[in-house]
Amino acid sequence: MRILLVEDDVDLGEGIRVALKSENYTVDWMRDGRCALHALETESFDLAILDLGLPRMDGLDVIRHLRAEANPLPVLVLTARDATADRIAGLDAGADDYLVKPFDVAELKARLRALLRRSFSRAQPLLEYRDITLDPACQRVTWRGEPVVLTRKEFLLLHELLSQPGRVFTRDKLQQALYGWGEEVESNALEVHVHHLRRKFFPDLIRTVRGVGYLADKV
Repeated sequence: MRILLVEDDVDLGEGIRVALKSENYTVDWMRDGRCALHALETESFDLAILDLGLPRMDGLDVIRHLRAEANPLPVLVLTARDATADRIAGLDAGADDYLVKPFDVAELKARLRALLRRSFSRAQPLLEYRDITLDPACQRVTWRGEPVVLTRKEFLLLHELLSQPGRVFTRDKLQQALYGWGEEVESNALEVHVHHLRRKFFPDLIRTVRGVGYLADKV
């Protein structure tokens, strides 16, 4: 899952980023509201964790802009504003959940899991492709009726490709989906994941478009 973290406190942001990466989330971290809004309008995320007291644009305004564009992205507000009126304002602006600082990391992770479960069960149907069935809600994959065990990165890559058969995904796009911005990635990491998926299913599952990226052909 790709998460946008918007937090201007460097120590807290780094702590959250490390904690979520250990759970195999892909975390993109931004430190001001305007940059966050631009990212939300131009990139694809599964969930956003948003502080309210941000430089350049308040978190409430970010949420209002997001909802004005009918973007259903789940948003968890993470803030020191603990008054009842602040909670009501955040939820009325379009936040899906509201967690007050200081908080327990285990609770943050539990709330993220709950939001993602609701999001996937509501918005994402089963993906079926050449005897492969991928269930985003429970993150389960079968081939010819038999379960296939995938690593987190393999699941994310397969989901991205099968979500739009026939579309060529560039290397940069796929690496962002798997690793996020600024994360060091070995030069052959993507090729390794593609190789493993071909081996676990069948060789022509993923086609290489030389110099561009990869795709799953339309059936």
